[in-house]
Amino acid sequence: MSGRVSLAGRAEWLGDKHLQHLLGVLAEGGEEARVAGGAVRNTLIGQPVADIDIATTCLPAETIRRAERAGFKAVPTGIEHGTITVVAGGKPYEVTTLRADIETDGRRAKVSFGRDWKADAERRDFTINALYAEADGTVIDLVGGIADIEARRLRFIGDPEARIREDYLRILRFFRFFAWYGDGRPDAEGLKACARLKEGLGRLSAERVWSELKKLLSAPDPSRALLWMRQASVLTSVLPESEKWGIDAIHGLAKTEKDLGWAPDPLLRLEAIVPPDAQRMKTLAERLKFSGGEAERLRHWALTGGVEPKVSEAELAKRLYRGDRQGFVDRLRLSLASARVRALEDNDALLEAGGFSRLLAFAGKWQKPDFPLKGADLTTLGASPGPKLGETLKNLEKEWVESGFALDRGALLKRAEEALEI
Repeated sequence: MSGRVSLAGRAEWLGDKHLQHLLGVLAEGGEEARVAGGAVRNTLIGQPVADIDIATTCLPAETIRRAERAGFKAVPTGIEHGTITVVAGGKPYEVTTLRADIETDGRRAKVSFGRDWKADAERRDFTINALYAEADGTVIDLVGGIADIEARRLRFIGDPEARIREDYLRILRFFRFFAWYGDGRPDAEGLKACARLKEGLGRLSAERVWSELKKLLSAPDPSRALLWMRQASVLTSVLPESEKWGIDAIHGLAKTEKDLGWAPDPLLRLEAIVPPDAQRMKTLAERLKFSGGEAERLRHWALTGGVEPKVSEAELAKRLYRGDRQGFVDRLRLSLASARVRALEDNDALLEAGGFSRLLAFAGKWQKPDFPLKGADLTTLGASPGPKLGETLKNLEKEWVESGFALDRGALLKRAEEALEI
């Protein structure tokens, strides 16, 4: 990657005619426009590109004027920070005027617009995120980001403490980007700065913290990043529930996911490093402002008891009916991952892994059966509405489950008549 570096021939997205048109109109009349940040980084690393951001010398109002003149839609999504979202060819591009921070409080910054590409690069967080690409694919590196990509090294731009004090979320971003792009040990100065300034994490909103943690937990293997987060006491700061539980299960889980073709699952990985305690999980979900679905999944997992690997499928079916299938699937996946790690040195664990794999396959395809009776069926028999009817229905459902769902509607109605003495 040494010498003149270009994305030409590597980046399919660079050939998009709408992107090229947008870059062209933003560069007219002595102005400049370049693709910035993640799209350049990911192309050089060989990872997929999701979003394409553009940096320009055009002021925000001029960006809007030029975009609309070209027939594109322009939305002032962050105009106070110089960002306009331009929709070109059905794709959104965040176009941001070159800027420098003039005042920060660790969460948000006041900016001044400018024309200095080096100043714009130096206000960013990490060297690998401060690369630009011209419309022809030529990469502009003003902070040593290409060398750091070659070394798979994550490094703050300039003084790590200064970068963190501008936005304390950069502590979590340091570990997130290390999980995705880093190799070996994290940059020593960056790690020390994160440890020293971790109290600043308390200034961040819960939504920002959880969003960043979720991205970290979505990395192919976040285990090394979590280890260094724990070493720096950053993990305890944002996830105190993990402190006495440990993070050792993460590596085995990530390997199992890879071996068995499971998609990386940030919620499952979170469950691997926190205790299955329903009250503590409720507190965690409230503190980090989980979505309703995330909070429910965590609660069901905590309330679901462990499953022994020798349990029969018939018995598991009964437990699945009474409980939450996702809770059981999560429990079984974590148990399988743990058993696979131990199986390297323990033949009994190999048998356990086989049992968990069998049960997991069953739980994955299991469909909850419908109980054949309703209250109206009993009133049709002549039963009076009331507590006795409800209790009878509940007992019959229990009997049906215990039969392995074998009792049919006729047999259940007969038992109902006997129970209600009709």
